[in-house]
Amino acid sequence: METQKRIPWRRWIVLALMIAGFVLGTYYFPAVQPEITVAAEKLIEEPIAENFLGLGPFYLVNTLPTLAVTIVLLVWVAFATNRSIKKSAQSDLVPQGIGNLMEALVEMLYNLTEGSAGKYARMIFPWFATIMIYVLFANLLKLIPGFESIGVLHPHGGGHGGELHSGWYLYDAEMSHEYVLAPFFRGISVDLNFTAALAVIAVIMIQVIGFRAQGIGYLSKFFNTRRMFKVPFFGAMDFLVGLLELISELSKILSFAFRLFGNMFAGIVLVAIVAGLLGNISILPAMIMMFELFVGIIQAFVFGMLTMVFMAQATQGHGEHEDHAEAHAEVAHEI
Repeated sequence: METQKRIPWRRWIVLALMIAGFVLGTYYFPAVQPEITVAAEKLIEEPIAENFLGLGPFYLVNTLPTLAVTIVLLVWVAFATNRSIKKSAQSDLVPQGIGNLMEALVEMLYNLTEGSAGKYARMIFPWFATIMIYVLFANLLKLIPGFESIGVLHPHGGGHGGELHSGWYLYDAEMSHEYVLAPFFRGISVDLNFTAALAVIAVIMIQVIGFRAQGIGYLSKFFNTRRMFKVPFFGAMDFLVGLLELISELSKILSFAFRLFGNMFAGIVLVAIVAGLLGNISILPAMIMMFELFVGIIQAFVFGMLTMVFMAQATQGHGEHEDHAEAHAEVAHEI
């Protein structure tokens, strides 16, 4: 039987779209030059509050609308999941749709927590799952078309456009270098304020769980004086090691904050550089966005897993390891 040769028509469609995008982007709709900044951009120049909580002026930056959208989206997902589970409980007890997806995700996260924390899984799981799901939504939301690409134009170098009507301006190829874009929405994971706040919450809750699991004995991890008078030399070494543990615990705030911020901010820089090198051919920057999807998922998983592991470690008493080592030493001596 003779096989009919398939015509790769999809490739021709992709090629036609690339050519059309190049022509339109070069001659009719020139791209706005991106401005890579570490700080979030101001959407309006006037502050919302002149002296907010005594800290100075408070501006409307483009991460605040993204924060509001993220919270609304999470509330909607929680409501839809609850509705789906209640509906399945009244019918065949089999969740469907978003209820099935979220149940599988939560079950996977709980199994991870139980494997690391054991009997303390119920104490750690709500914080671990909340932080991980929140960071995951924050990372993936920035991949929606329009994020970091649609916004207000700020004059760059004193350029002015031709006014059309009521504040709208004509933008042509000759003015492509006179304006920079401040997008309406910018990913909150590339705002150091967000990552630092999340890091502070995670580190504080690590200490809270440590105190709940061990009581006041948790402080012996940082101020170890158990052998200070029995064996002065090694007791002094234990005390110094405890101080190093305290410094290490505080440094987790910087580690958490800059790891998430650095990786997500690098994605913005990478996409801008690739887009600048390739001009108006947009297929490869789109492939870089697929890489950003992978990075966003991995960074959410890393942030959540580190929080969970540190919480699980905080439930283990520092003295338990010493007693265990001393018991082994006594058994070895007897043998």
